[in-house]
Amino acid sequence: MERTPAAGTGTPAALDALCEAIEAHDPELRAFVADAETYAQRRRRLRGELRAARDRWPREAGRPPLFGVPVAVKDIVRVDGLPTRGGSRLPAGTFAGRQASAVDRLRHAGALVAGKTVTAEFAMSAPGPTRNPHDHARTPGGSSSGSAAAVAAGLVPLALGTQTLGSVIRPAAYCGVVGLKPTVGRVPYDGVIPNAPTLDTLGLFAASLTMATTAAAVLCDGWRAGGTGGEPPVLGVPDGPYLDRAGEEARTAFERQAAALAAAGLTVRRVPLFADFARTADDVTVLNRYEAARSHADWFPRHGALYRERSAATVREGRALSRDAYERARSRRTTFRRALREATDAAGVDIWLSPAATGPAPRSLDTTGDPVMCLPWSWAGWPALSLPAGRAADGLPLGLQCAARPGHDEALLAWAGRLRTSLTPDP
Repeated sequence: MERTPAAGTGTPAALDALCEAIEAHDPELRAFVADAETYAQRRRRLRGELRAARDRWPREAGRPPLFGVPVAVKDIVRVDGLPTRGGSRLPAGTFAGRQASAVDRLRHAGALVAGKTVTAEFAMSAPGPTRNPHDHARTPGGSSSGSAAAVAAGLVPLALGTQTLGSVIRPAAYCGVVGLKPTVGRVPYDGVIPNAPTLDTLGLFAASLTMATTAAAVLCDGWRAGGTGGEPPVLGVPDGPYLDRAGEEARTAFERQAAALAAAGLTVRRVPLFADFARTADDVTVLNRYEAARSHADWFPRHGALYRERSAATVREGRALSRDAYERARSRRTTFRRALREATDAAGVDIWLSPAATGPAPRSLDTTGDPVMCLPWSWAGWPALSLPAGRAADGLPLGLQCAARPGHDEALLAWAGRLRTSLTPDP
């Protein structure tokens, strides 16, 4: 069942309830950055933000779409008044700068920043301390771990995350919430600690599709209001070595959902795709490592001793890669994107369906999980959405990943509403 924002959003009472919930539950969940501010500071800051918003928009009829909505922000995204550390031990002020344009847009739409959320160090692979709300012994996924967990725990209805490979879609699936990775470049990325700029994308976690759509309309450049009122979408299943990467439980659940959509009258086409997926996965790694090393070219020589070993290894691996290897990966990416577009057109597919993760959240806090099911859509720069879609045998959430052509974010969200009504319920 979709969560919706609590009644009274945008009132002092609602903010007090928010702060009390964070104070009561986050010491164990650890979704928010503990040393960014005290609970008392959070309460004072949010009350001040609400007063300013009510002064700016005194009449309810003229209030913007996210008025009073508390939003959690991943700690690689700069927010005025809060430190940005990227989950690291680097000196305070290393990542200081102008507030991210995405946060500007949220605040101009009336949103209130509930706080900074935990990220894997530098949005790489060294996990933070956040726990999965469904089972505290399991990872919430990464690198946007705190944002996904904060929404899943009902602390906030909306949170900002980022995805380079699978850091929105995967944690959304593990935590059982809606996750949206827009078309690459559609949300401004300034004011964000970079990982691999070719792939980096700001995304969001939401308690409902309605909230996800409202937030996407605020964040995305050139948003076109209105949904697809015409024919239902044609759905594609990418058969082949990519789909075979899903674990048995995820694959079984996925096939059950595909069958349910077909039984509901939607067209589902099986299409052989990604025959050379192993090569694609290698290319993704080369490009990601090479660009990550360049993103940290100034910081690593000065502060490398403060990096966690996994992050340092990523940078060192990237520094060892040649420019020629990087350019070959970039060239094959261009070929990959063209081939995917042509295959999509030839098959008449509107939405590609796949598992959002290889299975339910792993039982460990020392991993963020495997991003492999997200790779082709991140590599192509296409918009992707994770919908909660049933549960594993142990009761943990599973997600259905939906991907559409670049720039079709609006249609993807509109079509997702149709799909959601036809998915099989939790067993």
